[in-house]
Amino acid sequence: MQQHIIESTHVLPNIDPAKEVRRRIDFLKAYVRRAGAKGLVLGISGGQDSTLAGKLCQIAMEELCEDGDDYTFYAVRLPYGEQHDEDDAQRAIDFIRPDKVFTVNIKPAVDASAEAFKQATSLELGNFHKGNTKARERMKVQYDIAATYGALVVGTDHAAEYVTGFYTKHGDGACDLTPLTGLNKRQGKALLHELEAHESLIYKVPTADLEDDKPGLPDEVALGMTYDELDDYLEGKEVDATVKERIETIFKRSRHKHHMPASLYDEWWQ
Repeated sequence: MQQHIIESTHVLPNIDPAKEVRRRIDFLKAYVRRAGAKGLVLGISGGQDSTLAGKLCQIAMEELCEDGDDYTFYAVRLPYGEQHDEDDAQRAIDFIRPDKVFTVNIKPAVDASAEAFKQATSLELGNFHKGNTKARERMKVQYDIAATYGALVVGTDHAAEYVTGFYTKHGDGACDLTPLTGLNKRQGKALLHELEAHESLIYKVPTADLEDDKPGLPDEVALGMTYDELDDYLEGKEVDATVKERIETIFKRSRHKHHMPASLYDEWWQ
């Protein structure tokens, strides 16, 4: 099972950070050209993943512009009201230096959706499910921007998220391309080092920060394991049997997130 999961994530036990940076920038450029798009859109939270993906996007668009064409990277801030770690998000923006920055407060839209749900069902939308609504509203906004400017939406999915299904289906899991695929969390940090990011961005505690009653809840607490343990597993190393079992159980449970909607002609779910 471990080897199967490693193969499905494309994680290598060792990487050359400089080569990986170059490879992923070239992928972004080639995909944008082939799609006939005029830019890229990405939500910037201030965390490791969006900071790395955002920097790669900005470099890719700058290089395409050097060829004489007009391309733009649109960085989007998508706070729910006031983000408690807004300073980190602004530091990420300063590091990325996007061509264009938009800020859209998703609170009115999310609260309206939660209220409509309550009126229809007479039930309060739970904090966990409201968190998923936040993620889906953020992606909707990014697609609105992408459609308006002829751009593509970039996702931040990487190997650790893929294995654990630690993303919202049709929320942050919905996008046009994912330049971080094949990297685990440790390798993402190595690429940020290569790009000379400040250590506060590289080592910021990862958090989805979706639940109102658990602001800033660390991913590792939610997952029940550390990213180092997960990275070791993805690099083919021996890990504690309990951790191994948890990773493989979560992977099986979240398989539906790795596929398009199931039909009676599909067999992956059986």
